[in-house]
Amino acid sequence: GSRAAVAGDLGVIGPTYAIKEPDMLEWIEKRVKAKVDSGEVARYQQQQTEKIKAKINNPEPLKSVSKAMKNRTLYFDPTFIVEENVDDGTGKILVPAGTVINPLDRVGLSRSMIFFDARDVTQVAFAKKFIDQRNGLVMPILVGGSYMDLMKLWKITVYFDQQSALIHKFNIEHVPAIVIQEGKR
Repeated sequence: GSRAAVAGDLGVIGPTYAIKEPDMLEWIEKRVKAKVDSGEVARYQQQQTEKIKAKINNPEPLKSVSKAMKNRTLYFDPTFIVEENVDDGTGKILVPAGTVINPLDRVGLSRSMIFFDARDVTQVAFAKKFIDQRNGLVMPILVGGSYMDLMKLWKITVYFDQQSALIHKFNIEHVPAIVIQEGKR
């Protein structure tokens, strides 16, 4: 058969004590308030702000390039072969697979580029001279150093190849390096 369970107040069997542990939420709120009141939170926020500013103003230098030791000229051909048909979304083929395309047939490099390391004063001087010779029609691109400091000093936009995308695209191994369009290369 089945047994019935009965619930009821059995009374107090021994001494009882008040709960001595502090309320956890109350304790956390007191600790946070103390840190805010002491200025510790503000100091921490300021430190983090300074760290972020320093990283933005001085990005991690690229490790995939080194200082150039001799003058060399290398040519880069941007020609590529379309691997799959490119259609207009309705099935009409705009560019068939196998088409050979050189982007320089349609659009040219509007400005020269100079890649250099701003931590090296000789490279900075070389870049500045090159930019001045071309009446500023140059994209200065850093691989190390502070682009912010140079922008303030030179009063022009200075770029940083943070993801190494351009140096990989142009197969640049040493800096300073100049990229200029010559015909279709």
